[in-house]
Order: sequence, then C-alpha cells, then structure tokens
Amino acid sequence: MRIVREVFQQELREVQGRLVEIAELVHVSITRATSAFNDSDVALAEVVIAEDAEIDEAALALDELAIDILARQQPVARDLRIVVSALRISASLERMGDMAGHIAQLSRYRFPDKVVPKGLRPTFRELGALDVEIAGMLVELLRTQDMSIAEQIRNEDDKVDALHLSVFEKVLGETWKGAAVDTVDATLASRYHERFADHAVAIAKKVQYLSTGDWVPTDEE
Repeated sequence: MRIVREVFQQELREVQGRLVEIAELVHVSITRATSAFNDSDVALAEVVIAEDAEIDEAALALDELAIDILARQQPVARDLRIVVSALRISASLERMGDMAGHIAQLSRYRFPDKVVPKGLRPTFRELGALDVEIAGMLVELLRTQDMSIAEQIRNEDDKVDALHLSVFEKVLGETWKGAAVDTVDATLASRYHERFADHAVAIAKKVQYLSTGDWVPTDEE
C-alpha cells in the first residue's frame, strides 16, 4: 500500500510539473504576441500562431494523464481535488494560449500597419506588459503554490480591467475619429488582453482551492 501511495504522489508531482511547463509556454507566447502586436512584427506573430499547437498538445497530454490517474487510482478528498483542479487549470492555460494567438493574428492581419491608432498605443503597451507580468507570476504560483502570488495576480488583473474599460470609453467617445476597422480591432484586442488576465485569475483561484478546499466560482467556469 505504501508503494502504491508513493507511485501516486510521484504521478501528482508529474502533473504539477507539466502544468508549470505549459504555463512557461504560455508566458513565452504572450511575450511574443504582445511584442508582435506593438511592433507590427509579422514574423514574430507567425511564430506565436504556429506554436499555439504546442500548447494545445501539452494540455491534451496532461488531460490524458490526469484522466488515467483518476481511472487507476480513484483518488478521494484532497487527492481528488488536485487531479480535478489540474484538468481545470490545463483548460484555462490552453485558453490563455488561444488569447495570445488571437493577439498575434490581429498583428498579422493588419501588417504592415499598426493594429490600433496612435492614441491607443501606450494603453496597449501597458496592457501587454501587464499580461506578460501576470503570465510570469502564474508560472511561479504553479511552481511554488505561494498564495501571496495569487493575490498579486488579482491585483494586476484589476489594472488590466481598468485599462480595458478605458479603451471602450475611448472608442465610444465623441472625440474618437478612428475608422470602423480601427474600432473593431481595438475592441477585439482589448478584449483578448482582458480575457488572458481573467483566465490567470481563474487559475489562481483554482490553486487557492487546492490549498484550502474552498471553491470560489469565477466567470471563467
């Protein structure tokens, strides 16, 4: 029985390690995507779009591992929470990769032009920097289970939400002179940045659930 338990604990460590690896891929992806977006770097955008499949495949492999553990080990209590939460976190990480891909696709679509008008570019540079920072925090949260990082992610998400709102106020304001395509692209881009951060918050709450057993539903569920 002790050997079986040790094997199970080793499998749980592998699950955690794979989550960290996927989070690292997402961190690289959003770093490249926001750089491509802000600098109109179509070559970098193509890299992000192509490498999204790597995130998808890693998430799928983790899901298969977690399902296999559920079938073989039939965990209960906290062990069950760990495996189920891993499946949820994997799904959120995959969606974060999708958001990075969408940001890169906007850059490719508008090349050689910038995606957003000059007046909004500082806002989007700030949004991008926050998303990159949040992704880096997420890697550390999954690696260390440090609950203080979860709180930091929520605080940074509040900043993203405020910037997202400011973009909407700008494009819907009477002084906005952007073309229809500018309005659509700015709205979409802002939404993608905001959703990326929202998924990170959802993951932070799942990690908190692992620690406490208290589930806090989010809009991402």
